[in-house]
Amino acid sequence: MKSPAHLAAVSVLLLLGTADGSVAADPGGFQPLFNGRDLSGWVNVNCAPGTWTATNGLIFCTGAPIGELRTTRMYQNFVLELEWRHLKPQGNAGVFVWADALTARGEPFIRGIEVQVLDGREGAGHTSDGDIFPIHGARMVPVNGRGGDRAFPTEKRMKPSPEWNHYRIECLDGAIALAVNGKVVTRGTEASPRKGYICLESEGSPVEFRNLRIQELPVKEAVAPEHIANPDEGFLALYNGLDFTGWRTDPGVMKTWRASDWTLESDGPEAGRPLVMAEDHGDGVWVIDWRWSDAKRGGDWRSILRPRGLDLTTVLTRIPAGVEQPVGRWNRGLFRLRGNRLTVEVNGKALGEGFEVTGLPATGATLIRAPHAPIQIANLFFKRLD
Repeated sequence: MKSPAHLAAVSVLLLLGTADGSVAADPGGFQPLFNGRDLSGWVNVNCAPGTWTATNGLIFCTGAPIGELRTTRMYQNFVLELEWRHLKPQGNAGVFVWADALTARGEPFIRGIEVQVLDGREGAGHTSDGDIFPIHGARMVPVNGRGGDRAFPTEKRMKPSPEWNHYRIECLDGAIALAVNGKVVTRGTEASPRKGYICLESEGSPVEFRNLRIQELPVKEAVAPEHIANPDEGFLALYNGLDFTGWRTDPGVMKTWRASDWTLESDGPEAGRPLVMAEDHGDGVWVIDWRWSDAKRGGDWRSILRPRGLDLTTVLTRIPAGVEQPVGRWNRGLFRLRGNRLTVEVNGKALGEGFEVTGLPATGATLIRAPHAPIQIANLFFKRLD
């Protein structure tokens, strides 16, 4: 049996690559990350039920809506191997490592380190050959950068659609290296987070993944809390990114609201119809992101979400100054209802110590009201409090 010290030494060799950049010998110890039959061990974060499917030993993604499928558990030091192919030219997708459980504020993507899965798109700021970069608050120091935080591959080894490509992603103590079809070409260091979830990304085009396997590597010391991704707290998406499944609809609602990929949009009619969930909710925590999409005017954010039918304007009688972002920028609200106690947090700032609500039913509908100003809604999540 190989000792932990031996495995650690081998992992460093893997991360650095051999002298010619080829991948060193496999020390063994890999486990399947996908069982080939179903999506056990994975969580659909913010996509429709049919966006991700397991079929014939493959994970197939339709590409719509934009969103993620992630592992149920976090990983710190590991080697991840997988194969992927785009089914159409110029397809876009990604693999995230060390990622949060939920999407970033106002984004369909999760904070983490992205390993690009791109076909046939080249530009001054990106390639289709295996870029690595931090997104939405994550950090990384690139090797072979171009002045920013993106690491660029040292050579072109990618095969075009619909051919299969092999990725070997080696993550060790905040350092990351990508081997494309057998050779290390892209590296980064000092990543944060450096412990988190692994995600597959849906981004507009059909893509397949297969032969996903992982080898966990020794951890010398516990990672500092600031380098650990935000954990899974049991939130479930209320909007599937494609349509109004799960919501009560009629012609008035359809005229007021439209599903636009990962966002819901309203032009702010004076007498717009609210969106109402078909299923009632009891005690729980609601997450909602919003931004006013008119360049000159916004609205009253207290009137947007009505958890269990509660009109927040009756509890929050005034809007605290400096809590909401300027028009055009995304906000995140977190609303917790347990019994008759309401707690509100906007953009990370708690508003008071909690409010007492009277006359509220134990269960009720979740409503999204159409305000008078044009608005975009994103990242609707709910967590039960039993």
